[in-house]
Amino acid sequence: MTATRMRRSVDSMSGRLKAILLMCAAVTLFACLDANAKYLGSHFKMPVAEIVWTRFVGQFLLMVALLGPRAVPDLFKTQKFGLQMVRSFLMAATTVCNFVAVQYLRLDQTISIAFLAPLVVALLAGPLLGEYVGWRRALAIVTGFIGILIVIRPGFTQLHPAFAVSFAAMLAYALFMIVTRKLSGFDTPFVTLFYSLLVGVVGGALFAIPQWVWPSNVFECLLLLTLGALGGLGHYLLILAYRLAPASSVSPFLYFQLLSMVSLGYFVFGDTPDRWSLIGSAVVIASGLYLVHRERVAGAADRATALEQQAAL
Repeated sequence: MTATRMRRSVDSMSGRLKAILLMCAAVTLFACLDANAKYLGSHFKMPVAEIVWTRFVGQFLLMVALLGPRAVPDLFKTQKFGLQMVRSFLMAATTVCNFVAVQYLRLDQTISIAFLAPLVVALLAGPLLGEYVGWRRALAIVTGFIGILIVIRPGFTQLHPAFAVSFAAMLAYALFMIVTRKLSGFDTPFVTLFYSLLVGVVGGALFAIPQWVWPSNVFECLLLLTLGALGGLGHYLLILAYRLAPASSVSPFLYFQLLSMVSLGYFVFGDTPDRWSLIGSAVVIASGLYLVHRERVAGAADRATALEQQAAL
């Protein structure tokens, strides 16, 4: 191996390691965001609408500060305004339903259900995007749903209505990812993110302002102000991670969020996940990792076919 190739190999490994660390940091920030929302709602009895709106406002202001006010006019330029509105609504619905669910469920329960989203995306990609899955990935999707049944154990324990709300958040997020994939060929990531935040700020004000409750102390005020920073910084690190390494290398580390959620649930709220939640979560994560593996295999096969076609020409 030449010195140049060795240097490129080292740089590639270094980039992947940085991407993995960035991904772990991003999902930890997302876990802190959910824990923060749960604490504000359960401990301080703050309205969910106020929590959601403050999260959107904070992230919107952070984005404008990072990009600069001069960049804002260009962020309005979109080729798919209708799809941007649909995606923005789905992001708002995901946030609202998730913040409602965490008020009543343990953090490990909500994240276990959220982990179903990639499986649902794979299931819906066929009819919506024309990307049909094979029998192996279909079996992984079914296995993932079985994992969630292990977590919630319908018929064995009394189901809280918040489970339905958490499922709604997961379905909205799955559709959100599909619409995001459709938009990726037309608008830049920053334009897409800008519209989602703008709609959340404008639409959320209609519900948050009438219910507004001023923070009662400095600590509560700080928690409220950090909502946008946690969400904004988390998304920024996520973008950096996907820039430094292929999605197949960093996507499996999305599941690091379960560890963050369990830790925060235990240390902040005194929640200890039961064995059924841990078993079910492991099943869902294993199904998701297998899907990532199949995507990698399919991608390698497509690249090999493309190279053979180029060689034939």
